[in-house]
Amino acid sequence: MKIIILGAGQVGATLAENLVGEQNDITIVDTNLDKLRSLQDRFDLQVVFGHGSHPDILRKAGAEDADMVVAVTNSDEVNIVACQVAYSMFNTPLKIARIRTNQYLKYRDELFHKDDMPVDHFIAPEALVTNYIRRLIDYPGALQVVEFAEGKVSLVAVKAYYGGLLVGHALSALKEHMPHIETRVAAIYRRGNAIKPLGTTIIEADDEVFFVAATKHIRAVMSELQKLERSYRRIMIAGGGNVGFGLARALEKTHSVKLIERSKERAEFLSSGLDNTVVYVGDASDPELLEEENIEQIDVFIAVTNDDEANIMSAMLAKRMGAQKTMVLIKRSAYVDLLQGGEVDIAVSPQQATISALLTHIRRGDIVNVYSLRRGAAEAIEAIAHGDSSTSKVVGKTIGEIKLPPGTTIGAIVRGDEVMIAHDNTRINTDDHVILFMVDKKHIVEVEKLFQVSAIFI
Repeated sequence: MKIIILGAGQVGATLAENLVGEQNDITIVDTNLDKLRSLQDRFDLQVVFGHGSHPDILRKAGAEDADMVVAVTNSDEVNIVACQVAYSMFNTPLKIARIRTNQYLKYRDELFHKDDMPVDHFIAPEALVTNYIRRLIDYPGALQVVEFAEGKVSLVAVKAYYGGLLVGHALSALKEHMPHIETRVAAIYRRGNAIKPLGTTIIEADDEVFFVAATKHIRAVMSELQKLERSYRRIMIAGGGNVGFGLARALEKTHSVKLIERSKERAEFLSSGLDNTVVYVGDASDPELLEEENIEQIDVFIAVTNDDEANIMSAMLAKRMGAQKTMVLIKRSAYVDLLQGGEVDIAVSPQQATISALLTHIRRGDIVNVYSLRRGAAEAIEAIAHGDSSTSKVVGKTIGEIKLPPGTTIGAIVRGDEVMIAHDNTRINTDDHVILFMVDKKHIVEVEKLFQVSAIFI
């Protein structure tokens, strides 16, 4: 595909990195020449210097025959106008915009459609991050939780600890431990390296295990890999920006929530917009404030300010002062691997959440959900099997008969309301939702082709 990316910031650069090796023709537009040069030096792509919403710049970038425009600049207004120009002047088939302002999102159904603002899909980063963290709170002990098929099935990443029933045993023992619950281990990472899960594979402490199961069975499967943590009740949030505000609003009805915000004016706004959250004006890295608010009783301390260093320092302090768990929003992806697992229990990358949503709209071959995992190296995919045995490479075949790319696993199939954990003799029917895990996303083009329907000429 020919794709124009507007904005060479962290999201635009990460998206380009994800797409450039997948037989795509990528052009990236920005007003920062240094960023463009850096991207051109690292990847096989075209760059255009200029404002992405200007018609002449879009024409120079190849909008006349582009398949899609992805507008991810730091300005909502530039992103919206760029989509309008791409539609009005170049009739670009697919237009995606990153929209952050709540006022636009609040009225999205009235604003974003072909007759007014022709944005085909919009990406709201703060809402994506809020939902991502909320799922982690719902499943204490999980490193990552992603849902498929309208929440019927989930893929969960957990670290195996001593005390987990399966640790030190082969994967085949799962069926003995849970005879009435089906699950499939999609991948195991040991000391950073992917291991193909077999029935004879022994689970070791510190393994990072990705498993697929019906969402209602997630807690039961987690208990096999680690001592099950009690549900989180007391939450402290550092930072009252869009993420902190959205998170407090989502949690305050079911949890005891405290929120710390540095700005007095913003704190007053938060206090008026929240019903059951206690809002404090102060610095989340102030030990006296944390001690006064009984940090040792907090189940989860969540740092979501706009400053990576402030988030890291406040979370480390909270952990040392007794907080049970810490979660930190980290914009610099290089920090994520360095931090996670020490005094920072979970590092959340907003770029990965945003990239997952973008890839969902970009992937071909009836792919309806994409999640970027392990800092972009792996992917989890939900694809719909269309066609019949004569037009599809998967319909009518058992999983054992399908030639999957290396490192690719089918974890589950959702047929209507039924969740079926995948086995070699499981047969795929038309309209099945197929959940796949890819250890190496470089094989994505092969997976897309599997789920493309071929035309038959008579």
